[in-house]
Amino acid sequence: MKQRLLYTIYRLLLTACCLLFTVSVYSQDDLLLFPDSLAVESVLLTEVPEKLIIEKEAFSPNPTKAILYSAIFPGLGQIYNRKYWKLPIVYGGFLGCAYAISWNGTQYNGYKAAYSDFIDDNPNTDSWKAYKPYGFDDDPASWGGGTADWFSGSLKRKKDFYRRNRDLSYIVTIGVYAICMIDAYVDAQLFEFDISPDLSLRMEPIFFEKTSINSNSFGLQCSFTF
Repeated sequence: MKQRLLYTIYRLLLTACCLLFTVSVYSQDDLLLFPDSLAVESVLLTEVPEKLIIEKEAFSPNPTKAILYSAIFPGLGQIYNRKYWKLPIVYGGFLGCAYAISWNGTQYNGYKAAYSDFIDDNPNTDSWKAYKPYGFDDDPASWGGGTADWFSGSLKRKKDFYRRNRDLSYIVTIGVYAICMIDAYVDAQLFEFDISPDLSLRMEPIFFEKTSINSNSFGLQCSFTF
């Protein structure tokens, strides 16, 4: 009786151990599979947006837009073409032209007023005194020897000189404006032009087959790659 009881207890313990082992195996498999399923879902979630992303097209400027932007305001065409390094050249050229116009304009106005004041015989208009030669007094009649005529001619020549330079500065400014437009247009046209330094010369022999005009002959062929 005692042996049967011990055998029953042994079987119960063995059955319980088998059940515990089975439960632990299944639960471990679930834990191993669950992260894998999450990984698969995460991969799918990360792959789907990448497929939906539209590839950005390579930049290619429109020559018409480039020249229009440059015509609206100097430098906009270069900015549109993404050639930012040209901006200091563009604006440096315009600043130089503006300085030339201002300087020559100021000098022209000064000599113009001095010439007009000197020849009008009005003692109240004496701006010419700022331009008189050193050592001369304020009375042109006392100069003598045709000095007054020489001084009058000198003022007129200086006035014409600075007026010509001022007008030339305006022309140069227009030229710089046109060059900026042309540069923007040409730069946009040649944006995709291959400028790789692959310049090479190949020399190879060549054989000319016999024809009704000439016989077989050999020669040297040169080819350039640019």
